[in-house]
Amino acid sequence: MSDPVRLRPVDPARAAALGRELGLGATIAQVLLHRGAADAASASAFLAPKLRDLSDPQSMCGLEAAVERIASAIERRERIVVFGDYDVDGTTSAAILALAIEAFGGEVRALVANRFEGGYGLSELALDRCLSLSPALLVTCDCGSSDHERVERARARGVDVIVIDHHLVPEEPLPAFAFLNPHKPSCGFPYKGLASAGLAFVVAARLRHRFAPSFDVKDLLDLVALGTIADVAPLDGDNRRLVRAGLEQLDKTARPGLKALMKLAGVRPGRGLGGRDVAFRLAPRLNAAGRLGDPSVTLALLLERDELRARARAEDIEAKNKKRREIEAEVTKEAIEAVRRIYGERPTHGVVVDGKGWHPGVLGITAARLVERFGVPAVVLGHEGDEATGSGRTLDGFDLHAAFVRSAVELLRFGGHASAAGLTLRVDRIEAFRALFADATRELPRTGARPIDVDVEIGGAFDLPRVDELRALEPVGEGNPAPRFSLPSVVEEAKPVGEGGAHLKLRLRVGRRFLSAFVPNHEGPAPTPGARVRAVGELGPDAYRGGDAIELSVQRLFAD
Repeated sequence: MSDPVRLRPVDPARAAALGRELGLGATIAQVLLHRGAADAASASAFLAPKLRDLSDPQSMCGLEAAVERIASAIERRERIVVFGDYDVDGTTSAAILALAIEAFGGEVRALVANRFEGGYGLSELALDRCLSLSPALLVTCDCGSSDHERVERARARGVDVIVIDHHLVPEEPLPAFAFLNPHKPSCGFPYKGLASAGLAFVVAARLRHRFAPSFDVKDLLDLVALGTIADVAPLDGDNRRLVRAGLEQLDKTARPGLKALMKLAGVRPGRGLGGRDVAFRLAPRLNAAGRLGDPSVTLALLLERDELRARARAEDIEAKNKKRREIEAEVTKEAIEAVRRIYGERPTHGVVVDGKGWHPGVLGITAARLVERFGVPAVVLGHEGDEATGSGRTLDGFDLHAAFVRSAVELLRFGGHASAAGLTLRVDRIEAFRALFADATRELPRTGARPIDVDVEIGGAFDLPRVDELRALEPVGEGNPAPRFSLPSVVEEAKPVGEGGAHLKLRLRVGRRFLSAFVPNHEGPAPTPGARVRAVGELGPDAYRGGDAIELSVQRLFAD
């Protein structure tokens, strides 16, 4: 039987030498070698990203025109409406620009899209809401690149439109006053990975030079970190510089709404926040209101200055997130049962499942759960009447959007990216689409038997890393995944925890040291004390013990 763990190549001597130069242990030095650090200088640049090394914004096509028009509106006291999409990136982008424009003396109103009233982006209903405020200038955030008709309609009403977006750019020219998108063919800005929150920050920083040098735009970086991580933007280059500084700002944020939400989420400031604190604790809560109803609740939380109102808004969002988890669990359970019923326990190609009344706000999350569970691309559809709407998620290396293109004959509309996309089709065409999607994904390799890739196995030349070394790798996430470790261990204690004992808490002996480990959604009997296991997962600070204690989040647990 093949080894279930596949170790990346290691070079103990080279890792030890790099570690000595950097004052780090060989384990983290080996991780840096895996991250492409060729020497101590490049490793140091990775470990200590600086805002001063951000790409020159002057090469951003459309930036100067956008800044000049916003500045003119501020000086003339023209009304500005900032409109963001309903996700965290769109909401934080709108908040960033609204806060900056207000600080510079502008008259500004911020709005966000609603998935249940107009849907994604600058829909007709959304534009009606914006125009009802009689603006002279409309700035869209995280949407607008494909909204030619709505932009033209606003322009015909005498409203200038500035589009700030990072989604794919159609060939047809956009009739906007200014259009900021690094993916425009004419844009010479070298870094293409900015989320809309990062782009909004670039605009705010340029406005600061025009208006108020005393206003510290670094205070907006907590919002940049939230939007960038939540949008699963790559955490390299400029994003790494912005998000590292943003996490430090979030750790000491003065925003009453974020402080209240962090407390409810169990995120303890002052200890050094990481990418996973945002991705798994804060972002789902900030998204919850938009998934179930009105995302303006989240925008109001970010902008709220009153402590009591902020606490009430945070409690409202926490309640919505609890409801979202309940709905998600039920839909996921039904979706898993549907996969088993239609495809069996081990599908060999992509799966499509549908359910009447499945909540549209959790379909994307459910699709991601199916990908994790079955190892194939997944599409989850919900329907009430004649049309079904849903979301798809996929595996690394498989282009979901391309699969939708191949199946377009059965779809009313679709859009998105290679890794995540949405679609709408008639209910009576689901079976035909299911067959086309199966054909498009049939050549996928079966993933059930694939070994899990590991950066370093603890033992011999590689000891457990320190907390400060792990924090130096932050932010971890897309483009900079948390290192994965393999730990040959002896079980000292094992006990079920959580509702119904769904999870497992372990105390492991690793060499001469003891380590806490957490196994989420553990299936099967718990290992007995004295059992030899190989625990594979991510190491991080122990949130409960604090200090220098570390904990292993177990992704796979094998008998050794």
